[in-house]
Amino acid sequence: MMSYQVRFWAIKVVKNRRRPYGVRWLVDGKEKSEWFYTRTLADHFRSDLVKAARRGEAFDTVTGLPESKLRKQHGGTWYEHARAYVAHRWPSSAAKTRATVADCLASVTRGLVVDRRGAPPPRKLHHALAAWAFNKARMESQELPADVAAALAWVEKKSVALADLEDPVVLRGALDALAVNLDGRPAAAKSIRRRRSVFHACLGYAVELKVFSANPLDQVQRTALRVVEQVDPRQVPNPDQARALLAAVPVVAPRVGRHLYAFFACLYFAGLRPSEAVALTLDDCELPESGWGRLLLAGSSPAAGRQWTDDGRLHQVRGLKHRAEGVKRPVPACPELVAILRAHVAEFGTAEDGRLFRSQRGNRLAPVSYEAVWARARKHALTAAQYASPLAKRPYDLRHACLSLWLNSGVPAVNVAARAGHSVAMLQSTYAHCIDGDEEIMNRRIDAALATSHTPATEHAEQTPPVPAVPPPSVPRLFRDSRSTAADSGAQWRPSTGPDDDVLAGEGVYWQVGEPLGEQGVRRLHSAG
Repeated sequence: MMSYQVRFWAIKVVKNRRRPYGVRWLVDGKEKSEWFYTRTLADHFRSDLVKAARRGEAFDTVTGLPESKLRKQHGGTWYEHARAYVAHRWPSSAAKTRATVADCLASVTRGLVVDRRGAPPPRKLHHALAAWAFNKARMESQELPADVAAALAWVEKKSVALADLEDPVVLRGALDALAVNLDGRPAAAKSIRRRRSVFHACLGYAVELKVFSANPLDQVQRTALRVVEQVDPRQVPNPDQARALLAAVPVVAPRVGRHLYAFFACLYFAGLRPSEAVALTLDDCELPESGWGRLLLAGSSPAAGRQWTDDGRLHQVRGLKHRAEGVKRPVPACPELVAILRAHVAEFGTAEDGRLFRSQRGNRLAPVSYEAVWARARKHALTAAQYASPLAKRPYDLRHACLSLWLNSGVPAVNVAARAGHSVAMLQSTYAHCIDGDEEIMNRRIDAALATSHTPATEHAEQTPPVPAVPPPSVPRLFRDSRSTAADSGAQWRPSTGPDDDVLAGEGVYWQVGEPLGEQGVRRLHSAG
């Protein structure tokens, strides 16, 4: 039970006690006390209680402590909370998400320690946290190596209290830690944003547990990070380069390359993700003898690592990305891809479960195997300058090339997004204008437009309409303008009988424009002004 009825007494000193300095206070009429070795400690504790009461915090009638101290007492350490958050999210998270969360929390935890005395080396500490402490299945099923156990024991001892994260200074330490890589270099903006997002979600879980009333990270001012979402155009091959790379695959690896040729063709001609091509089965394909076919994608198989999947296998069989479980995505297959897949099935058949692509042992394709072949194909098909550049450095760049080609060919963005499994906004901001050599084509079009639009100046002069004549100025209304006009033009002013005429007034005399005045009239006109 909580109460706001709190009273404080002065510090009591009892000399024959082991801890002679006592802090005493009343909560809802019940006396509470805490004893300390020194007066300084007692003063500090009493000051915290008084500040909590002034902030309007309620006090627990059992322990006598305010809400802030209860949170600190019951919330545990940051390290304990981070492990609880991992256990909470583990059942519903994909394998790759588990690995990402573990890596991000390891980066944050390295900055949330009381001090660095006796700390393990950064890489060893990060490995102990990311590969063990934040891996729920591994911690429950395997025995910790000696060096990992020592590193985690140090973290458990040095971790700050969870309630201390309400202090902006403590939060800044965590934000500084996640902004630096293990080698001491600044992390990329995209990595910082990902780590901060996981950190924010972990603190949000503490809000759910009533440790905080609001997320402490929202109270820290920060500079918005500029993250580049667009694909680097230098990475994206044009159609000629893509076909040259595909043709090099069976050349550089005669035994494996012929099998992987159709795999890479699915990425380029249909825009599949590598994990979707790995899971592609013959039943998912409509391959007519001529014309366009269709691939009906039902799932993907990303290689997350054996330590992150539930069954201990390298790949996790799951639904499509950004799709509910069981939802399929149709992707039209051009005649060239249909012919390649038909030839592939005729030569290699399928795996026992119907998959089109498999390793030599019949397992699912591992990234390390097809990425090694792709690296050799790049070296064979590209020039030395192109090979040193980021052009088609990863097999995933074939998907970038496919989607960019569709967009630049005039296919509506809505249709491209449906085929690719993207939102329209993501598609347009990421994949547009990424064809290698496209800039040169645009420059030639601009040159042609400038050459055809040149018009001689004489033609413009003939077509320019004449400027209308400016009408003569009217009689000035201000007296100072009128007198200068009269002096310059010699116009004569004569008296008028009243203000209804078009006149200028001065000292009760009205004048009208008439015949030129002599010298006397001009002097009188000036004296009137």
